[in-house]
Amino acid sequence: MNQTSLICGSLAIDIIMQYEGRFGDTLLADQLHKVNVSFLVPTMRTEFGGCSGNIAYNLKLLGGDPRIVGVMGQDCAPYLEHLQKLGISTQNILIKKDAYNAQCFVTADSDNNQINAFHPGAMSFAHENNIEDAGPARLAIISPDGHLGMLKHADDLARLGIPFVFDPGQQMPMFTPEQLISFIDKATYVTCNDYEIELLIDRTGLTLADIAHRLEALIVTRGEKGSEIYTKGSSIDIPAVHADAVLDPTGCGDAYRAGLLYGLTHDLGWETTGRLASLMGAIKIAHKGAQNHVVTQEEIADRFEKAFGYRY
Repeated sequence: MNQTSLICGSLAIDIIMQYEGRFGDTLLADQLHKVNVSFLVPTMRTEFGGCSGNIAYNLKLLGGDPRIVGVMGQDCAPYLEHLQKLGISTQNILIKKDAYNAQCFVTADSDNNQINAFHPGAMSFAHENNIEDAGPARLAIISPDGHLGMLKHADDLARLGIPFVFDPGQQMPMFTPEQLISFIDKATYVTCNDYEIELLIDRTGLTLADIAHRLEALIVTRGEKGSEIYTKGSSIDIPAVHADAVLDPTGCGDAYRAGLLYGLTHDLGWETTGRLASLMGAIKIAHKGAQNHVVTQEEIADRFEKAFGYRY
């Protein structure tokens, strides 16, 4: 049985810088209309990121079959090499030679406040990457990407009859209420965090029950409070898994989504699927960076059994 998952979404480089002071000591509240400041950042690290890259990384750890449908720029070589070493197909990554990779520049202070700048770069051309070229698949996910690409991929997946998860994330404000409702109606599943679901409700005018009724399942993550899966008129509560450490939440949502894809493509049932997704988020949060946790399939299964008392 085909267990391939098409992972539509951003591929980005995260440049993370640490300022040892506090932004509040430099930024003057009555002078914010003419800010001109510079922060000394003694440490800097570069991480592979982007939603599709992060989801694919975690799905590969689980033993799944991810196929990324994304766009990268002229500076793509290190990231492509990274993916190829992991055994993740790069065949359906479109390369735009006149653009740069999407990049996020993050400056954090000693209180973990952040000032971010995001350059979409090649991600803006996601609509030029055709879903048909990726071949048959059991399931797909549309995660944050160029908004024109997200719209086109939803139309194409619906036309091709490939069920998909809609994961609007930080791109939700880019869409009109009508477009968001159209995404919901085309999708088989929708996943949001607790803030995003409130925004989706506000922008569409639909209630949570209305949204869930239009789908096979609505999945809402709530951080340390676990998550909820609304399906067939009922709600399944998924507990959070205790993490070995809480070092970096970046990419935890993507790790969770990889667990969803694995469970759905392996027919694990909603309770086990949600629990596996929760575990993947807990494994990720104990490591800095979105793709630096290394764990075997056997170790994941052992941790799952320890947390829930059975093997998936």
